[in-house]
Amino acid sequence: MTALFIPAIAGEPSPILQFLPLIVLFTIFYFLLIRPQQKKQKEHANMIARLEKNDEVITAGGVHATVISVGDKTAVIRIADNVKVEIEKPSIQQVVKK
Repeated sequence: MTALFIPAIAGEPSPILQFLPLIVLFTIFYFLLIRPQQKKQKEHANMIARLEKNDEVITAGGVHATVISVGDKTAVIRIADNVKVEIEKPSIQQVVKK
């Protein structure tokens, strides 16, 4: 049998260069996906915290309603005359400008 000649590599790349593509991908994901989502969550939490009586809202189900009262975790909304519903505050998607 003949011995295979395997040429020696001149030098291995540094570990930092090996992880550089992963670092670049994580940075791209952070600025394109993670950071905007965190900003949107903070804005939604602030909107829920500022919720007041007589605000007009749109729920996650698309129901347009008026806030009757606000509790710690829930809010009572009026959908139509004599129709009041208690919902969880995070299910309020948007406060409509008056």
